[in-house]
Amino acid sequence: MNFNLKTNEKGNLSIGGADALELAKNYSTPLYVIDEERIIENYQRLYNSFSSKYANFKIYYACKANTNLSVMRILKDEGSNIDAVSPGEIYTALLVGFKPERILYTGNNVTNDELKFALSSGVRINLDSLSQLDRLAKLPDTDGKEISFRVNPKVGAGHHDHCITGGDLSKFGVMEEEAVHVYQKAVDLGFKPVGIHAHIGSGILDPEPFKLAVHTLMDVAGRVYREAEVEFEFIDFGGGIGIPYEPHESILNLEMFSQEIVDLFKEKLYEYNMGNPTMCLEPGRYIVGDASYLLTRVNTIKQSYRKFAGVNAGFNTLLRPTMYGSYHHIVLANQPNAKPTQTIDIAGNICESGDMFARDRPMPDIEEGNLLAILNAGAYGFSMSSQYNSRPRPAEILVQGGRAEVIRERETFADLYSKQNVPERLLK
Repeated sequence: MNFNLKTNEKGNLSIGGADALELAKNYSTPLYVIDEERIIENYQRLYNSFSSKYANFKIYYACKANTNLSVMRILKDEGSNIDAVSPGEIYTALLVGFKPERILYTGNNVTNDELKFALSSGVRINLDSLSQLDRLAKLPDTDGKEISFRVNPKVGAGHHDHCITGGDLSKFGVMEEEAVHVYQKAVDLGFKPVGIHAHIGSGILDPEPFKLAVHTLMDVAGRVYREAEVEFEFIDFGGGIGIPYEPHESILNLEMFSQEIVDLFKEKLYEYNMGNPTMCLEPGRYIVGDASYLLTRVNTIKQSYRKFAGVNAGFNTLLRPTMYGSYHHIVLANQPNAKPTQTIDIAGNICESGDMFARDRPMPDIEEGNLLAILNAGAYGFSMSSQYNSRPRPAEILVQGGRAEVIRERETFADLYSKQNVPERLLK
């Protein structure tokens, strides 16, 4: 097993030095528990691996993975920048204290109002289409505005079809063959293009597709540099670096991966004589994915046509298993390393047949009242949660050195309807 599960003297799962059973007792369940030190470790490991091989390197945290204010503040203090994909993410990043120049906004199918918001916020805008370029040019005060473009390099990869963001089926980016044209048009419209960007997918553990995307994007950048005479301040290869969700999966060899990517990057810079632009990556999952656990209580053991363990969380709490068929490792919090004795389905509490955390999962003996810990819940966990079935969203706890702090309050029934109004005529 690749998961480094820590236990305390009682044999209970320890998260950031805190006892998982005590956390569940004190804060109730379902509960998201985030390990602050793990976030910092992941960020520093990635940053040091690349920056030691190419000094002009920056990380833009893909905050759609987890937009909790405390998580983003931790990464701000570590020196990260922000990859934002919506005005709401721009707003959140500014609220946390990121300066506009540390935020790169890459939207798709954006409205004119969203372009206006990004422009007025002072963030860098990474355009996704000719349509965006034309509409941005019609807004006031854009002359000399620094922009970049997202290019679709016809390379796609990811753990699920819905996570593949490059290739000829993707809705993202401008085609690589039109790149020179869009950059030249941007110059003609009075913009100052300073960057180029690509993102091929997420959950990638095989480095080969990523290397191919780097190779392709660098050739596109070389053509733009030569033919449109655009000098790049930065070249952004997006994110997508995966983490092992299943016990048999191997973690990415980061040292080897970073060396191969940096070597290829330098080779292409030399080939096209493009100088020393900043190399950027946009990790999200890699930084926060394994730093959070979802604690949930077993409330029902049911022998039907199959054997079920029913828990007090559902796909409203963690959507990935239902949406993507994703695997999340699940352990007994009081015996995290116990050997399996059965196969069992672990079912959520939402009124939908698809609300399953696991099918035929090898597990140790489970009893009603047991606490389960669902691993690797830090990326696209709370950020994709909902109030479906009129269930309030859970609390989030940050732990550091054994100390636990509430960083998001548990919602109440009143929160479900706090923004609704019933017309007077319906109250008569």
